[in-house]
Amino acid sequence: MSPRVRPGVDVLLEDPEVYIGSSRVGLITNPTGVTSDLTPTLDGLHSHPDVEVAAVFGPEHGARGEVQDEINVGSYVDAVTGLHVYSLYGEVRKPTAEMLRGVDVLVFDIQDVGARFYTYASTMVYALEAASENGINMIVLDRPNPINGIKTEGNALESEFASFVGLNPLPIRHGMTIGELALLLNEEIGAGLEVVEMEGWSRGMWFDDTGLPWVQPSPNIPTLETAIVYPGTCLFEGVNISEGRGTTRPFEVVGAPWMDGPKWSSAMNELGLGGVRFRACHFMPVFSKYTGERCRGVQVHVIDRDRYEPVETGLHMLATALSLWPGDFRWLPPSYDRRRHFDLLAGTDKTRENLSRGVAVEEIVEGWAQGLRAFDGLRKMHLLYGGG
Repeated sequence: MSPRVRPGVDVLLEDPEVYIGSSRVGLITNPTGVTSDLTPTLDGLHSHPDVEVAAVFGPEHGARGEVQDEINVGSYVDAVTGLHVYSLYGEVRKPTAEMLRGVDVLVFDIQDVGARFYTYASTMVYALEAASENGINMIVLDRPNPINGIKTEGNALESEFASFVGLNPLPIRHGMTIGELALLLNEEIGAGLEVVEMEGWSRGMWFDDTGLPWVQPSPNIPTLETAIVYPGTCLFEGVNISEGRGTTRPFEVVGAPWMDGPKWSSAMNELGLGGVRFRACHFMPVFSKYTGERCRGVQVHVIDRDRYEPVETGLHMLATALSLWPGDFRWLPPSYDRRRHFDLLAGTDKTRENLSRGVAVEEIVEGWAQGLRAFDGLRKMHLLYGGG
């Protein structure tokens, strides 16, 4: 049975000359860059008689996706194609003029997960800047927003908290495809940009509605279920509670050795949040926070994804943890650039300060409304797909 949706790479490979002509390609990709029949975009372009791939660029986790979170990736020669792969997650995060020598067009094909702090959008922004600065064009091969293209949630990032986990004033959940994001973000950059649109995708689709096979976008987003909770529970990266890295359910199980799972799950379930239930659980991470220690906490079970609000739910989880264990809960200290990682993820220091003062989550969420309305007005100008 054929997928209902054809990603941009399928459309491009039908007739590459329409989009690429005789240009030499610099490809930015990772394992999610695949056709609907799971042929890697790199292999499909490299083996095509009418396409010359001059260089490959890999984002966080590498072009073949084997590298764990926050580990710098070096440049190397790809064993399959023999092409030089430049790392864009190490000392260099923007393609340099030297890397782009011999490249006429940059082609970007990476699956996003629909959250502002997922770093592939930052890699795309830097690539657009490099394309503009070096007088070359860029093509983005579009892919679905796996958590649908309708819902937006969270505050817009404030400029003083821009970082690689959020460069632009987007809300945490932006409701756009990677191609639509490129069109919006390129307004200020001005690169020559073309988006190769998908066929068959509509805004209300979740990834499992597309018929496309799921390829994990990074080592700690193994399933669509992980991607659904990620916009909220990723915020736990900024506190002394494990977000489940080092387990088989990252971002779905959350806890610490000093927590009481039944107490936390009861407190969360009493809130009656839409579309979600919490189960007390135990886990022992094999890496990251609390490696080898017994953690107690909760597993987030999404029972109605259309009603579930991941960012608001994540704030409620933080608020209850802070209320129940005020002597143990800690915001992680400022990182290498003197800003707290939580604030970089949140895109503001106000969320942390409000939670610390005991401001109700409902009040925090209400404070997003004006910014979300402004973003939605801007967003609508760059949407490529209807439906939903």
